[in-house]
Amino acid sequence: MKILKLTPAIKDYIWGGTRLSKEFDYVTFTDRQAEAWVLSCHSAGENIVENGEFKGRTLSDVLKNEGKGYLGKNCEKFGEFPILIKLIDALDNLSVQVHPDDEYALRVEGEYGKTEAWYIVDCDEGAEIIYGFKKDISKEEFRKSIENNTLLDYVNRVKVKKGDIYFIEAGTLHAICKGILLAEVQQNSNTTYRVYDYGRLQNGKPRELHVDKAIDVTSTKAIDCSGAPKGERTEKDGYFETLLTQCELFTVKRLEIEEKASLVADGSSFVSLVCLDGNGVVMHGDSCVTLYKGESLFVPAGFGEFEILGNLTVIESRV
Repeated sequence: MKILKLTPAIKDYIWGGTRLSKEFDYVTFTDRQAEAWVLSCHSAGENIVENGEFKGRTLSDVLKNEGKGYLGKNCEKFGEFPILIKLIDALDNLSVQVHPDDEYALRVEGEYGKTEAWYIVDCDEGAEIIYGFKKDISKEEFRKSIENNTLLDYVNRVKVKKGDIYFIEAGTLHAICKGILLAEVQQNSNTTYRVYDYGRLQNGKPRELHVDKAIDVTSTKAIDCSGAPKGERTEKDGYFETLLTQCELFTVKRLEIEEKASLVADGSSFVSLVCLDGNGVVMHGDSCVTLYKGESLFVPAGFGEFEILGNLTVIESRV
């Protein structure tokens, strides 16, 4: 078993900026970089392994050949690789959208639904997200607000700050607004239903909306929204650990490493490490893998004990 360093898939959606190439040194041939898929086995954007014996192969190909033991027991209930992790640079507003749950998505789209979590890496002063509705409305009122262009009168507009975490359950209407750089941990799905896109044109035409499907899957009940992490910032030996969010699909922590962090990849789940700032190395016996800002590592389940040495901030995700 080896730790795999992953090359991200870069997406150039119309609302993206340039921070991902400028600040994270991602190689790209596009003028804008909206998303970097830093842990992905999705057919719309596969990771390529860039180190060791598997160099040049896709992550999904490696996992297919190495067997399900690389994923861990917690992944056995899923029919495919369970999560997808992105870095997102919103220079402009994303569309107001919603994702279906598993039952609807599997029946209608042929892939899993999408529950996700957003960690605010950085943001402009006054930046905000759209998160659900301010008050209960009916499905009929939801449809009329879309048709009458009054939808934004009904939604929660939430001011965000660096270090916030937001859990977006499937069925929750949402949007990332301009001036936000975030890390997103989500189910392995690319199904999105747009309901409002600010009248933007792409290639001279409005982008497609998916109103009927969105009305089917959206919860129109009022929702509370907090950006507080699920756990307290806890001092460990050489680092600080914060439980950001936890659900039956994934557990996400922030590790602020000042000297070292000793971790274990047991048989329950693989470990994803995404460096958001700083740099260091990951040590396991005599082996050493560098981990710089923007880099993503896949640690197989059952890998055992390893150490991260350096001064860096890492998002750790497990299933």
